[in-house]
Amino acid sequence: MKKGLIKDAVIKLVSGVIIVGVLLFVPAGTLAWKNGWLFMELLFIPMLIAGLVMYFKAPELLRSRLNAKETQTEQKLVILLSGLMFIASFVIAGLNYRFRWIVMPGWTVIAAAVIFLLSYLMFGEVLRENEYLSRTVEVREGQKVVDTGLYGVVRHPMYSATVIMFLCMPLILGSILSFIVMLAYIPIIVKRIGNEEQVLERELEGYGEYKEKVKYRLIPFVW
Repeated sequence: MKKGLIKDAVIKLVSGVIIVGVLLFVPAGTLAWKNGWLFMELLFIPMLIAGLVMYFKAPELLRSRLNAKETQTEQKLVILLSGLMFIASFVIAGLNYRFRWIVMPGWTVIAAAVIFLLSYLMFGEVLRENEYLSRTVEVREGQKVVDTGLYGVVRHPMYSATVIMFLCMPLILGSILSFIVMLAYIPIIVKRIGNEEQVLERELEGYGEYKEKVKYRLIPFVW
């Protein structure tokens, strides 16, 4: 059982490394792109660590995140748009490095890298707090509302973390043009949250009361 889980995890990780590497370094026209390698390290090393932790501590959570497939029509559109956004952002970052369109100062890369890692830690804390967390919009058997920790601050702390992470990615790659592209994630995630809350309120007992208790979806005191 666990051997199959390891195989799936390794395939997903290696596939991710290859795909992201191609999207970055082919447009860049070289492998000697320090920002590209820094980004790959910041993205995949914590991902490997998180996968190992879930494998030993919460294998079912790891399995659900590896094998998740959206069934909601609206969410399939969200996934498609997100994928196109990432492709465009990575390719533009590589081209920006290759042709030196806009060169950003080094301190922005360092600051973005630090914030990216902090948001990764936030993402990890969300995984620790919510054993029912899935990559898809669904309500699992026996699922309960989580209203403590970060879930006591905003209703979707995982998305709060991913917004920060995704907006830091193009800055780590040194591309303000890619950052502009990545801003598309904000309306995309707003659409996802709207559909997800409809499903949760309809299918998850106590979610309506939770919405009354925790007013903000993504950003405290804002939305």
